[in-house]
Amino acid sequence: MSVANSQANCSSRVLLLLPTQRDCSMTADVLEREGIVCHPCRNLSELARELESGAGAVFVCEELLACGAHGVLAQAVARQPRWSDLPVLILTREGSDSRFVSDAMSELGNVMLLERPLRLAALTSNVRTALRARERQYQISRHLDELHTARDELAESARRKDQFLAMLGHELRNPLAPIRNALYLLGSDERLPTDDRDLCGIMTRQVDHMVRLVDDLIDVSRISRGTVALRREHIDVATMLSNAIDLSLPLIEAGEHRLHLDFPPEPLGLEADPVRITQVFGNLLNNAAKYMEPRGEITVSARRDGPHVRISVRDRGIGIEPEMLPHVFELFTQGRREAHRAHDGLGIGLTLVRNLVEMHGGEVHACSDGRGCGSEFIVRLPLATARTVPSAPVIPLAPASDRGLRVLVVDDNVDSAESMGMVLQLLGLEHRVVFDGASALDLLSSFGPDVVLLDIGMPGMDGYEVARRIRNEPARSDTTLIALTGWSQPQDRARSRDAGFDHHLSKPVDIGALQGLLDTLQPVRPALPDEVSHAIPAA
Repeated sequence: MSVANSQANCSSRVLLLLPTQRDCSMTADVLEREGIVCHPCRNLSELARELESGAGAVFVCEELLACGAHGVLAQAVARQPRWSDLPVLILTREGSDSRFVSDAMSELGNVMLLERPLRLAALTSNVRTALRARERQYQISRHLDELHTARDELAESARRKDQFLAMLGHELRNPLAPIRNALYLLGSDERLPTDDRDLCGIMTRQVDHMVRLVDDLIDVSRISRGTVALRREHIDVATMLSNAIDLSLPLIEAGEHRLHLDFPPEPLGLEADPVRITQVFGNLLNNAAKYMEPRGEITVSARRDGPHVRISVRDRGIGIEPEMLPHVFELFTQGRREAHRAHDGLGIGLTLVRNLVEMHGGEVHACSDGRGCGSEFIVRLPLATARTVPSAPVIPLAPASDRGLRVLVVDDNVDSAESMGMVLQLLGLEHRVVFDGASALDLLSSFGPDVVLLDIGMPGMDGYEVARRIRNEPARSDTTLIALTGWSQPQDRARSRDAGFDHHLSKPVDIGALQGLLDTLQPVRPALPDEVSHAIPAA
């Protein structure tokens, strides 16, 4: 018999402790004829030993309770796990009302009294009932074990997911950095034609949108907990909707749809997160474009509605079934799919729409007359207090060459490093660009940087090690170290601080924020030898 089968038999058997071995043998014969496994115990020591191995139930006579069986059973019951409730069947004398039986019932818990004379049918029936209850306990135990193993596996899966998202976020940030740098350089060229400047604006908005999505990807738990922080500013409704249309234009044009706009002549302002609220209407426009036959029509309208703005996105597409209409904003909910629609998505877009609208203090409703009748999504958002909506701020170039600030860029991503060097050149800052930690350390004495923009995730000598070595040089103790990296989790910031970094900026860096930081810094290079000699007082 295998160990597993032996353990299973022990857990479902009935332990017998009766006045004589003949009583035990006869009872065991009766029960085993009914398919019930029994184990007759010769004495209290054997009962205690077998209880350690496991039992489905115990059948004991009243007389032996007073002889120590009560104590043995009480100890076994006290040691059993919380899910366990060992059934104890006590064979009592006719009309018995002894103190031992009463104590057993109060202390042992799951006690069943069988009064003499006992019919065999009653015996087998009660034993089967006890064993069925015991089996349910074992099922609960197995279920709890399975739950613990799901919990451990989920915890491990969550840990692996977090590692993957952190790595993915880092890998996505790296290519975005040179793109943002290049767009900044292009947009700063006053010779650029107006049409090209508009294209740079569109691409910059898309990069900003990607950066925000990467931010959420890295810290996805914020979304699941509903803790996404809004970055509110005063925005114009018409401008916001135009940006949303830019997001959805590829799908609209691919379907050859006609787009009708109906905006009021008066400016309508919102205090909203421009990226998030643009995401709301980008999703609605994407849905309208996807769930419609080619050459359809989409109408976007906005009007004042008391202290709110009412924005409608209406299409003449496939519509929404009446039974689905109350559920369209629920997670992973989709209506009937069309066979030719391979890009319907996962059913999370409208859930994000509702959550983001409600975070802005608004509400969203879906309307449709049914299948084939198109649909309309209506969003109501609170208007901002009356004020002039500012145009997009232009960050003026502030050459800092007159301050003599020297900047060293260290990044193994060549495109990222060289484009950052071009940005620094545009800002009028003396700089050098290297692609590994060893080269950075070699330049410390010859170039004497005041600021080091240092990537962290470099092969060989990483940014942490470079920072520590710079900090170990007394002459470089005042050099400002700025981590410029795709690693942006709280633990990454803490680790960079411990390595000696003064600041931690995430890729792709906001050029305005970087310029603002550099404007606060002053040259800290040690005095040259001739300057030192002049400073020595004459004897």
